[in-house]
Amino acid sequence: MAFHRAWLSLLAGAALVLWWHWPAHAVDDHVIIMQADEVRYDDINGIATATGSVEFVHQGRILQADTVTYNESADLVIASGNVVLVEPTGEVLFSDYAELTGDMREGLIGQIQILLGENARLMANGGRRTDGRITEMSRAVYSPCELCEDSLNHAPFWQVKARRVVHDQLLQDLIYYDATLELFGIPIAYTPYLRHPDPSVERRSGFLTPQYGSSSVLGYNVQIPYYFNLAPNRDATFAPIVTEEEGIILMGEYRERTETGNFLFDGSVTYTDARSNTGEKAGGMEERWYLKGEGLWQHDPTWQYGFDLYRSSDDTYLSSYNFDGADTLTSDLYVEGFRGRSYASAFGYVFQGLRPDDDPGEIPVVAPLLNHNLVTNPDSDGAYFTLDTNVLALTRNDGTDSRRFSTELGWERPFLTDGGHLFTYRASLRADAYQVNHVVVGNGRPEESGFVGRIVPTTSLEWHYPLVRESGTVQQLVEPIVMAVLSPNGGNPERIPNEDSQDFEFDEINLFNTNRFPGLDRVEGGLRLNYGLRMGVFGESGGRSEFLIGQSWREKNDDTFGPQSGLDGHFSNYVGRVLVSPVSEVDLLYRFRISNEDLSFRRSEFALGLGPDDLRLNLSYVRLEDVAENVVDTTDSREQFTLNARVGFFDKWTVAADWHEDLSGGGTISYGGQLTYENECIVITGRGERRFTDDIGIDPETVILFTIQLKTLG
Repeated sequence: MAFHRAWLSLLAGAALVLWWHWPAHAVDDHVIIMQADEVRYDDINGIATATGSVEFVHQGRILQADTVTYNESADLVIASGNVVLVEPTGEVLFSDYAELTGDMREGLIGQIQILLGENARLMANGGRRTDGRITEMSRAVYSPCELCEDSLNHAPFWQVKARRVVHDQLLQDLIYYDATLELFGIPIAYTPYLRHPDPSVERRSGFLTPQYGSSSVLGYNVQIPYYFNLAPNRDATFAPIVTEEEGIILMGEYRERTETGNFLFDGSVTYTDARSNTGEKAGGMEERWYLKGEGLWQHDPTWQYGFDLYRSSDDTYLSSYNFDGADTLTSDLYVEGFRGRSYASAFGYVFQGLRPDDDPGEIPVVAPLLNHNLVTNPDSDGAYFTLDTNVLALTRNDGTDSRRFSTELGWERPFLTDGGHLFTYRASLRADAYQVNHVVVGNGRPEESGFVGRIVPTTSLEWHYPLVRESGTVQQLVEPIVMAVLSPNGGNPERIPNEDSQDFEFDEINLFNTNRFPGLDRVEGGLRLNYGLRMGVFGESGGRSEFLIGQSWREKNDDTFGPQSGLDGHFSNYVGRVLVSPVSEVDLLYRFRISNEDLSFRRSEFALGLGPDDLRLNLSYVRLEDVAENVVDTTDSREQFTLNARVGFFDKWTVAADWHEDLSGGGTISYGGQLTYENECIVITGRGERRFTDDIGIDPETVILFTIQLKTLG
């Protein structure tokens, strides 16, 4: 009776004013907030009637209607005319007529429409509300697709029709009985029972969008992923691939986030025809697999630790099944520390070579690899010290073993004159000690082992003179740069193996480095002079254009650099770059190395990006003449071209194409295209690709993939 009196007293009180404004703290389980244009009360029959923009709020539910009648004896609320019931969960029910209990938790609703999350809708001939959480509807239709104004009488893109639908708000489930899936009003699939999360669910175990495909290796195939929501911080995906030619490939992924970090594993395994390292069938059956993982944890504000894992059963499994095109798999364990401007780390590496000529006995194990880089805080003059220490142990079953200790103490001091000249003086002293075994020294001599060391002092002076001029909203820069470096000639005893400085390339990035080698096993010695000119134009809105060109001179030739490295003479090649990006829709980068003898281009790298996201063209071109490999050896020239284009049109369609060409005689590497249609309720993607890779165990193939994702359905 207390609840009934609350209805009646509020209805009667509403007749005194047109609007009631209640503070939020006044709302509790026994209070109703009501506003209406007019309220009439029948004392004899105990019936109150509110008309005109009626709104009731109770226990988080909001009822709106043109007319609301409350019968005290029956505890019945009848709402008619533009009825809207807003649930505490945010769902909205629409109807022209509803009969509800006084607390609005149960009742009957005619011609019901429900607006769910993600703009999904449920429509039915009628519905029954039970316990404030279950809505049972008859002859219902579900769809998140919007209807165009000019086609309101037509079916949506897709919809699910069912004889009976139950929406459980507590479990956040939609349950269908005798359900039919329709595309453009045409039935394409039937199921007697269907259950899926409602659109308010962010994560739930269940099937994900399948992917259909065809390839020359696998034949026709389909991948059907199933997602496991194990806990708020853990999930897994099981995604087997059923293929026509290679049987079933089991794939999966596991992810977990802990209090201090996260880790994940993914991999696959199949039982198929046994193959040799060349990819040819060897007779019988075998397991083929790969396993990949990574993890990172934060121990405290300074230290973190982690791992990377990547292994495969054989050389061709990843490439032949199109999982990865890598030729080396790297696994490691590491600990890292960051404090101020300093860094420390401990790594251990193992590698797996996938190239046909890789010899497992010659592939090294690196453990440990220790680094410590200390940088002191600058003093009042801006000067600071550095101390870099490195410890390495590299072993092989067959071949060279190397154990290294390296430390370098450095000091740097900048000087800025009143005229704007910026000088930077650097001085360092480096000491390296090696214990090596089975070092190949060449010239037919036997392998050597033992201790070898070196001490390398280096000093340098670098000068910058930036000249800046402002013109309206544009700044113009002209900056000459000169750097003199002095260190002893040589410094690379042949008994020191080159393990970490093989991937060398002379370019504008390392033009002003005191040592251009990427690692520690090789040092650059002698008197040398590096000089260049940097120019730029910078706009207030972020646009910019830059140009840099430079060269290096050395007093004495250094045979450490190969004949095609660009550094083999007294004067180096010219290196530089051109960058043009006046607006965000235009990005142009050109990097070059030009012969100092005949001005021929020894390296050209060109990258161009044009247009916004919906009309984007990306083009890259690389030409390398007589590429320096392993510092002293050279290979033939290389020339490749890559094109990627993306066009979006009609707001929903996207066409993408890519083309990769080897212009140095290898022909087309691959080309492909993709067509995507996406609107508010569906994503349809089709991709075709032709790959011309022809290697041991890998044949050219055509790949076709197709997916259809019905949004909110799953």
